[in-house]
Amino acid sequence: MALFSVPVVAPLILRVALSLAAVRRNMVDNIPADQIHHSDNLPSDAARSVKTYPANYFRAFSRQRRSRGITVIGVPVQLIVNTQDPYVRPYGYDETARWVPRLWRRDIKAGHFSPMSHPQVMAAAVHDIADFVEGNPPSRALLRAQVGRPRKHFGDILVAVTGAGSGIGRETALAFAREGAEVVISDIDEATVKDTAAEIAARGGVAHPYVLDVSDAEAVEAFAEQVSTRHGVPDIVVNNAGIGQAGRFLDTPAEQFDRVLAVNLGGVVNGCRSFGRRLVERGTGGHIVNVSSMAAYAPLQSLSAYCTSKAATYMFSDCLRAELDAAGVGLTTVCPGVIDTNIIAATRFDTPFGKGEEQVEGRRSQLDKMFALRHYGPDKVAHAIVSAVKKNKPIRPVAPEAYALYGISRVLPQALRSTARMRVI
Repeated sequence: MALFSVPVVAPLILRVALSLAAVRRNMVDNIPADQIHHSDNLPSDAARSVKTYPANYFRAFSRQRRSRGITVIGVPVQLIVNTQDPYVRPYGYDETARWVPRLWRRDIKAGHFSPMSHPQVMAAAVHDIADFVEGNPPSRALLRAQVGRPRKHFGDILVAVTGAGSGIGRETALAFAREGAEVVISDIDEATVKDTAAEIAARGGVAHPYVLDVSDAEAVEAFAEQVSTRHGVPDIVVNNAGIGQAGRFLDTPAEQFDRVLAVNLGGVVNGCRSFGRRLVERGTGGHIVNVSSMAAYAPLQSLSAYCTSKAATYMFSDCLRAELDAAGVGLTTVCPGVIDTNIIAATRFDTPFGKGEEQVEGRRSQLDKMFALRHYGPDKVAHAIVSAVKKNKPIRPVAPEAYALYGISRVLPQALRSTARMRVI
């Protein structure tokens, strides 16, 4: 601070430093040169800007010591806090609200030169506050940034949930709505997703239902564009839609195996691609939840297609989590255990040629009863998802057996390979 207050010397240092292209690039957190946006006047602007230090900081400090009082600023103030700034740490802004009652704060994962590295974020922030000051309704992002405004944990947050017509997806949408979120819900079954939306509305929440086949990449991209245009880019995306399949691999038709992969893995990939890109481009972070299963790390011979799809989802999520971290987008992989949902009723059972439908339905009925006796409903998975998002958990097994098998898969994988030989389904 003292160095910036030295006349002539400080402006001269900045002019020289910022006139060197190599130094200029390094000072923008190693961002590629073609992604750095700044004017040709940057060196001279920076040199003039240091005059604010002797003109404001030390004089204001001196006045405050003489008066022993705190000057309260009544005009609206918006803070852009760069959480990765090595020079100005975020905690330095934490007490700003004491002097500024009308305060908005936006934390972004950026370094010191965020106007160059994240110009779209700066532009949106300026647009939002200017629009509001001129008398227009505040944007969702501005409401979320307002300091001291009472809200539920997910108030002013937009959440998108796929497969929300029943089971885990339905309960997850209800759980986020209870926490104050506005939810965009989708399902391949129009009637059930509208039922979920109606229940959320009856409880005082806001839900927007859509029909969607997550295995159709073009449909998911169109859906993401429609949602972003109508409601804004979702802050949280839950890729939950999935289908079940049981039967020996050699008894499973190729098209059925491919269908399981298309929905369970392809649906997650499509959702992450379409919404993940928009989250990164927006530049203010977010969170993605991919619903996998304990089947991702617990193989069973009669669930080859299902286990494959969930294991691929698990590894894909690990890779994508690392990629999105730099953009401040978190990713949680949820691995439920035996959950009492309607998945067994919707599961296709592939059997050897000649086996009767009666035998298949008998097995389906047995499994339905077994899952029901488990007394572990989808609401508990929904609670785990909400909690994992709050804590930014990377992996979240749900149910005791999911935790147990997760641990065994790490220390005794051979035990699970042996168990896989058992005919469970």
